[in-house]
Amino acid sequence: MAELFSSQIIKSSKEGPNGLIIAGIHGDEYEPVLAVMRLIKKLEGRLISGSITLVPVTNRNAYFSGSRVGEDGLDLARTCPGNSNGSITERVAAKISELIKKADFFIDMHTGGNLFEISPLSGYMLHNDPSVLQKQREMAAAFNLPIAWGTSPELEGRTLSVARDGNIPAIYTENGGGAYRTEGVEELVDGCENVLELFGLLPQQKKKKKAMVNIEDDKPGSGHLQVMHPSPDEGVFIAKVSLGDFVKEGDGLGYIVNDKGEKSTQVLAQQSGMVFLKRAVPMAKAGDALAGILPIKK
Repeated sequence: MAELFSSQIIKSSKEGPNGLIIAGIHGDEYEPVLAVMRLIKKLEGRLISGSITLVPVTNRNAYFSGSRVGEDGLDLARTCPGNSNGSITERVAAKISELIKKADFFIDMHTGGNLFEISPLSGYMLHNDPSVLQKQREMAAAFNLPIAWGTSPELEGRTLSVARDGNIPAIYTENGGGAYRTEGVEELVDGCENVLELFGLLPQQKKKKKAMVNIEDDKPGSGHLQVMHPSPDEGVFIAKVSLGDFVKEGDGLGYIVNDKGEKSTQVLAQQSGMVFLKRAVPMAKAGDALAGILPIKK
């Protein structure tokens, strides 16, 4: 049986935390994959304590077809903790879940892939253990992206839900999507190094901190991007907003043009705030996510 994915372990001669950084959960998210590949080369011989396990392409079956999901049609980000005797995605989920359970801290890096553009953010589940939650807040802040977003602890099937159940501090990142962003790779490399500094694996360096907005929302389902502003109809989404735009509840975000060339019902903002998610592929089916808004004031 072919190897599900490969990992690289970099160790220090001194005892310390064991971290895990992964990318490529979805096969169409490239900047995180390249960032982990760069980290493998950049971190060798630099750790002052502990160890770090790096997985650049977690979902090889999806990656080499350039698609979000593997040949079995399952989304790896909804399949954890998986099944070691199941389909290809279930087996990958089982293997990556075992790595997560052995880690002392965990980072899972994403983009919006082919479907979405997403503003750079670090996310985490609102853990019921105060010490785990605090460490996750520190990790999100250290990663140094403009938005830190704590969301529902109830979502299942995720790598972060495996970490949650093991009381392992964990964050995920979203940075880009749609078109490839060269600068996104370096932002992710820098963010990972910042977190390694936080846990003492790298020496502390003074770095300029970005202005950051912190949002925490424990409503059930918060953080589930794929259900935000569902399309009212099948057709081409004509967006009237861009990432970073500020809107008020009820403002028009865009509309769908159906196969007869007619405009369907306008897509209206369900809350006031900043647009952080926008569909990059115009064609949408009824119910597909079109946009997302965070309650950030201008």
